[in-house]
Amino acid sequence: MRQLTYVGGNKVEWWDVPPPRLHDDRDALVQPLAVTRCDLDLAIVHGRSGLAGPFALGHETAGRIVDIGGAVRNFAPGDLVIVPFQISCGACDRCRRGHTNACTAVPFRSSYGLKPVCGVEYGGGLSDLIRVPFADHMLVHQPEGHPLSQTAGLADGATDGFSAVARWLQQRPGADVLVIGGFAHSLAMFAVQAAVARGAGRVVYLDDHAPRLAKAKSLGADIIEAPAGLMIEPPGLFPIVIDAAATDASILLAFRSTEPNGICQRMYGDFAETTPVPLRHMYGVGITLKVSRVNVRAELPDCVAHVAAGHYHPEHVITRRVRFEDAHEAIGDPTIRVAFVRDGIA
Repeated sequence: MRQLTYVGGNKVEWWDVPPPRLHDDRDALVQPLAVTRCDLDLAIVHGRSGLAGPFALGHETAGRIVDIGGAVRNFAPGDLVIVPFQISCGACDRCRRGHTNACTAVPFRSSYGLKPVCGVEYGGGLSDLIRVPFADHMLVHQPEGHPLSQTAGLADGATDGFSAVARWLQQRPGADVLVIGGFAHSLAMFAVQAAVARGAGRVVYLDDHAPRLAKAKSLGADIIEAPAGLMIEPPGLFPIVIDAAATDASILLAFRSTEPNGICQRMYGDFAETTPVPLRHMYGVGITLKVSRVNVRAELPDCVAHVAAGHYHPEHVITRRVRFEDAHEAIGDPTIRVAFVRDGIA
């Protein structure tokens, strides 16, 4: 079968690889029909992630089940499903606590399309077929009447960005939200959407990039154009601040923009081993910093419900749609969000 492979540097190629097979009676095989590009994918294919190839690409996947193991009860061949990018069993202590990003039944950080972070090649969404272990737990039914390109991103980024804001607004209804945009192009937009959908008092988006500022404005945010590098004084104090730029400058700006006893969430860690953090300021002001990989499978049902109800529109963040077969040419496009869709799929 064909698999889009990151070879190294800025080189990607379609490789012919053996198709996956059912290894366990709890497995399912899924044909990816719509895949969206994660912000990390863009860094990978431009050689900026530090992840060494070769490995399969694509981890935000919606598709059709083509085969199931004998123990699978909740799904059948032909079902349309969303495939969370993190592998989890649903039964271990961590999974039962909702920490599906750290399942103990598989190697730590097991994920599609990210072999270097876990050491196991699970394949990628940009391929003809993927194997899904623990299918009854892992898979989520596609909401009826919604296009697969709308929900594919819920496998990672669209759930990450939404849940990052929704959890804090649940604790602080009506609070103002500041989103600092940058490296995490689409995560920042999902955070804006979440803040608007979940009733934030004011949603402010700050960035030094005109296309992202325009997109954020179209999604309902007030915008602040910053100079290059985000070298700007805080635009005010906010109860909730989302740092989606992932730079030293952005985290310092985020802390200075967080009100006393406020929340600051960093959407990525860092590609460097260490990051300067002003603990004295954080202590004095009383800032809670949250930084963590998303627990996609645990958070996904709530996000799917908001999509099904019409409250959340991940498809509005997509800025380019291309044929699945042209993924090798388009995956490096610097646009905010790319969807790779098979012919005949919405």
